[in-house]
Amino acid sequence: MKVTIVGAGAVGASCAEYIAIKDFASEVVLLDIKEGVAEGKAMDLMQCASLNGFDTRIVGSTNDYGKTAGSDIVVITSGIPRKPGMTREELIGINAGIVKTVSSSLLEHSPDAIVIVVSNPMDTMTYLVHKSTGLPRHRIIGMGGALDSARFKYRLAEALGAPISDVDGMVIGGHSDTGMVPLTSHATRNSLKVSEFLSAERLQQVAEDTKVGGATLTKLLGTSAWYAPGAAVSALVQAIACDQKKMFPCSALLQGEYGLDDLCIGVPVILGRGGIEKIVEIALSDAEKAKMAESAEGVSKTNALLDV
Repeated sequence: MKVTIVGAGAVGASCAEYIAIKDFASEVVLLDIKEGVAEGKAMDLMQCASLNGFDTRIVGSTNDYGKTAGSDIVVITSGIPRKPGMTREELIGINAGIVKTVSSSLLEHSPDAIVIVVSNPMDTMTYLVHKSTGLPRHRIIGMGGALDSARFKYRLAEALGAPISDVDGMVIGGHSDTGMVPLTSHATRNSLKVSEFLSAERLQQVAEDTKVGGATLTKLLGTSAWYAPGAAVSALVQAIACDQKKMFPCSALLQGEYGLDDLCIGVPVILGRGGIEKIVEIALSDAEKAKMAESAEGVSKTNALLDV
């Protein structure tokens, strides 16, 4: 199993670290446009191998896509990160050109690869990869929902005063501060609905805190977060590489599911060796349906800014 990660910044390096520590891949290639950065981070990570007990080989490359050849899974993290006060949508002008070029270069050397998109605005960048490559929809996955759901579970556990292993919850919709749809009605603590423990007002606060999770971190850090995004990517990569048939909310190209067509947005999917093996349609309340429709409209408006 060979995995390539394009973009050796904080997010890309975290992806490589978590994938290597889980030790299911034979090789991880880190690629970056900046001279020496990918090589340096790869060397630093390889010097952790004996300490962390992994045998995955990590290789760095400055813009040499030849070293990515034969990758089973490719992850696109490249592009500029958010700064305080910026929305994900404001990144579209620069990141669209980067993502289009990167995806083309990757597939030239790994035509059978499954693509995971992390670059923001993530739903629109996932849609761009679909439109620019023509790959079947099961091979292109947007990461956002997996990260958003992890942040939702963190906030739920915080509100409940519970260990996070007790909590389950999911976020669908667009990966944006306004587009996320945290499914509070489906959230549970050890199979019991969270609404039995928290008031409607507290649950609403949890949902709002989840939606601005990325912006909160950007304000504190001065740039986008990297640990949780890296962990989210590694979970998706492992589910595919190990054919786990796990369910994650991911940005997928919809063709009638949830009453939506020709856009990528976060929905529950089953991930296995073929990539997206099934899109799962779940029952939504009227309020959740309305929020999902509003989120889809926002994603469509951002998509309209693309030159495809």
